Amino acid sequence: MPQHSWRTALQTYSDPAVLALLLLGFAAGLPYMLVFSTLSVWLREAGVARETIGYASLIGLAYAFKWVWSPLLDQWRLPVLGRLGRRRSWLVFSQVLIAIGLAGMALSNPQSHLAVLIALAVLVAFASATQDIAVDAYRLEILDNTRQAALAASYMAGYRIAALLATAGALYFAEWFGSTGIEYRHAAWASTYLLFALLMLPGLLTTLWMKEPQLALPVEDMVNRYKLSHQLISVV
Repeated sequence: MPQHSWRTALQTYSDPAVLALLLLGFAAGLPYMLVFSTLSVWLREAGVARETIGYASLIGLAYAFKWVWSPLLDQWRLPVLGRLGRRRSWLVFSQVLIAIGLAGMALSNPQSHLAVLIALAVLVAFASATQDIAVDAYRLEILDNTRQAALAASYMAGYRIAALLATAGALYFAEWFGSTGIEYRHAAWASTYLLFALLMLPGLLTTLWMKEPQLALPVEDMVNRYKLSHQLISVV
């Protein structure tokens, strides 16, 4: 009986959709920490005032209010990318924005371009929150209810690994590249954030590889049914 249970578990977690959720969870966990706790450490090393760092932590509110624009992901088809499907198009869009935002943050020195750095962090936060919405919707639609627990577990495993890497791992890389609490070096933090921008690539490739969930109502019909006015009203 235990052998049968292990075999069943192995079959469940080797399902392509479950493996995809592992990598999507990894892609979701990276940016959250990079615009929150890790960014605070970076700003502190750069000599930014504590009051400013406190205000910068408000960037995390993007995740708390993602319900405001979540209906748009159901009702708005992206141009060009919409060919990938309703879920995958939003995932690709948000993941590309996250990678671009992280790369932009890497090139922005908080000692001379703090406003630019914060603006890019806000962009990453909103793109990351949008990715969370799309991943949650994909998870609910790709498999039936009997396998939702495996999907959620796989997603959380990837998320936790990424969160650990984006906090302790990021601090390790920043110090390894040459920046410490005593001697700040922007090049070290730039290299660290560029590295994490590249680490968004597995999630992006996963999105391009995985299949789109079967929808009861085609995306084209959704677009025809919900015009721009309906889309905007839906978030109120």
